[in-house]
Amino acid sequence: MIKYTSNNQISIEEFILPFSGRLNKKNRWVWLANNLPWDKMVSLYSQNMSLKMGRCAIDPRVAIGSLIIKHMKTLSDEDTVEEIRENPYLQYFLGYKEYHYDQPFTPSLFVSFRRRLGDKHFEELTNRLVAYVKEEEAKKKHKKRSEKNNNNSNSSSGLPLGSTNKGHLIVDATVSPADIKYPTDLNLLNEARQKSELLIDLLHVPEKGKLKPRTYRRIAHKKYLSATKIRKKSKKTLRKVIGQQLRYVGRNLKTIEKMLDEKRTRHFPLGYKYQRLYWIIQELYRQQKHMYDTKRHQVEHRIVSISQPYVRPIVRGKAGREVEFGAKASLSLVDGYSYLHRISWDAYNESTDLKAQIEAYQKHFGHYPEWVSADKIYGTRENRAYMKSQDIRFSGVSLGRPKALTTELKKELKTHKKYSRQRSRVEGKFGEGKRKYDLGLVKAKRSDTSESWIGAVFFVMNIAYYLRVIFLSFLKNSQIWFKNIKIIEINRYMVSRGKLILYIIR
Repeated sequence: MIKYTSNNQISIEEFILPFSGRLNKKNRWVWLANNLPWDKMVSLYSQNMSLKMGRCAIDPRVAIGSLIIKHMKTLSDEDTVEEIRENPYLQYFLGYKEYHYDQPFTPSLFVSFRRRLGDKHFEELTNRLVAYVKEEEAKKKHKKRSEKNNNNSNSSSGLPLGSTNKGHLIVDATVSPADIKYPTDLNLLNEARQKSELLIDLLHVPEKGKLKPRTYRRIAHKKYLSATKIRKKSKKTLRKVIGQQLRYVGRNLKTIEKMLDEKRTRHFPLGYKYQRLYWIIQELYRQQKHMYDTKRHQVEHRIVSISQPYVRPIVRGKAGREVEFGAKASLSLVDGYSYLHRISWDAYNESTDLKAQIEAYQKHFGHYPEWVSADKIYGTRENRAYMKSQDIRFSGVSLGRPKALTTELKKELKTHKKYSRQRSRVEGKFGEGKRKYDLGLVKAKRSDTSESWIGAVFFVMNIAYYLRVIFLSFLKNSQIWFKNIKIIEINRYMVSRGKLILYIIR
C-alpha cells in the first residue's frame, strides 16, 4: 500500500530539525572551520586597515570566509550573502558564536574585499596555508617518532638551504576569459556611436534659440540593424557598413570637441566616468580607423570592450577557441598545491617565466627542484642551459638527433615519460578551476578586482585540496574494514565538495 503525503504545506512549528539544535561534526564546513589557520590569514587581511579612522569594519574572518564560500559554491555576490544568512554551518565557518538570520553585510562589499586582498595577498594566503600544513605534518611525524622512541630530535617544517635538489615543479599558463560579449568591429563601432551620442546629450544644455547638434542616430541605427540581419556578409558589404559607422563616430567626436571648446572651462564638464568613456571612444576610433585605412585586422593594444578596455585578445590556437579574451595566468604546481606566479592582460611568451618560477621554488622551499615538467614551449635553449647549470632535469624531449638505445637510455627515457605524463596535473587544475570555480568566466568589472577573482579561485582550489588531504589522512588512520570488503578507491572530486564516496568491491 502506497503511503500518500498531502501536498498541503505543514506549519513551520511542525517541521522537525534533524540535528536537534546541534551541528553535525562531520560537515565539511565544520572540518574546514577547525583546520584552517584563521589567525595567520586574518593578520594578512588586517595589516593595511586603520584602527583609528572610519567606521567599524567587517570582521576579517567574515571577509575572507565569504570569498571562500562564494567560489567553493560558485555563487553570485547576492546569493552568497543569502546563503550565509540561511545556513548555520556557513555562519559557524565564519566564526559566529550563534545563529543570526539578519543579513551579514551588503553584497556590494565583495568589491571592497577583492580590492583589499588582490592577487598578491591571495598568493601570500596560499603560502601561509601550505606552511601551516607542513608544520602540522611535522608535528605529527615528531609525535610518532617520540612514541616509537626512534628519534627524539626536533623536526623542521622545511629543508635546509644548500641541500640537494628535491621535489617536482610543474608549470603552465592559461587564459581566464572575461565576462564580455564576443567582440566584432561592427558591434564595437555601433556601441561607440551610441556612447558618443550619450555624451552629446549630456553636454548639451537647452537654451533659447540653441538647437542640439545633429547626430543622425536613427539613420545610423537603421543601417546597423539592416547589416546585422544579413546572415553571411561579404567582405565588401562588411567594409561598407564599418566605414559608415566609422564616419558617424568621427562626426560625433568632432561635435563633442566643438561643444567642449564652447564650454571654456578648465576641467572636463562631466564626471570622471564620462571623461574616461570619452578617452576610450577616442582610442577605439583611432584603432578602428587605422585598421580600416590599412585594410588590416591587427593593431597594438587592441580594445575589444568599451566597459573593460584593459581586456586584450590572446591567441591560443586551441580547437574551438583560437582567440580568448581575458587575463593570462602563469601557474606553478607543487605537491598538489597551486602557486599563482603572474597575471597579465597582454599576451606574452610563458617560457620567459620559467626562471622566475624556479627561483621562487628555491626561495620558498630552500632548494631547487629535481624535476621540472612543462610544455614544449618552455624548452628553449636558454631555459635548458639555466636548468642544467642548477642540476635540474627537464621532462621535455632532448634537442638534437636521437641517440642509440641502450639499457641505461631506456631507463632514462622511462623516467622522462613518467614525469612528462605528470604535466597533465596542471592541466587538470585549469580544468577544475574553469568547470567548478568560475575561472572560466571572470565576472568582475575592474582589472584589479578581476585579478583578485583569479587569485581567489586558485586559493580556494588549494583549500579544496587540503580538505581532500584531511579526509584521506582520516581514512588512513581509521583503517576502515568491513569483514571481507575493502575500500580500494576514493572519489577525490566528491571529496573536494566535502562528500565522501567509497567504491567498495568484494
